[in-house]
Amino acid sequence: MEDLPALVLGDEAEHDAELHEEVIDSEIAWRGKIFDIERLQVRLPNGHTSVRDVVRHRGAAAVVALTTSGKIALVRQYRTSLGRVTVEIPAGKLDPGEDPLECAKRELKEETGFVAGRIAYLTTIATSCGFADELIHIYLATQLSFEGARPDDDEFLNVDLVPVGELVDAVLDGKIEDAKTVVGALACEVMSRRLADAAVAEEAGE
Repeated sequence: MEDLPALVLGDEAEHDAELHEEVIDSEIAWRGKIFDIERLQVRLPNGHTSVRDVVRHRGAAAVVALTTSGKIALVRQYRTSLGRVTVEIPAGKLDPGEDPLECAKRELKEETGFVAGRIAYLTTIATSCGFADELIHIYLATQLSFEGARPDDDEFLNVDLVPVGELVDAVLDGKIEDAKTVVGALACEVMSRRLADAAVAEEAGE
């Protein structure tokens, strides 16, 4: 079987430059409390023009908070956009100029009451790059201590502690739709497996 090509990231492949669009005009079509919408006129690779409506969002941070018993802290919150309650890892938008790590710590404390003894970067996701520039930075929090939640005045949340395996099963069954929670749960499981494999290899002297 022929070897598959190695992964080449976006804008690093030889012909990626041929895919670029040139912005030739822009205007803010709408300003909102959380995001703006910018309307761009772009020139396509074939020379034609088109319009792109882009949601401009300053980004967010999210936290996979893992207890010593192997449970993840999840928040239950009503989402008006979907018209129902969703189950998600704690998260919140960045304040202007805020470090994503500090945002992650703040949101974990405000929404769940937990404070992390250790917190490490997991990954960053573009939530919907077809029309938005929002990036969510996801962290793994461990060595948790409980100090009491302090949600914002307009936030109404319930908190669950769910075993990692149950959450991953729900993700794989399509029962968890929130993107940051899907990615966070799977990244947490992969990280846990890799750490366990490394520990076994170390004990075996490999």
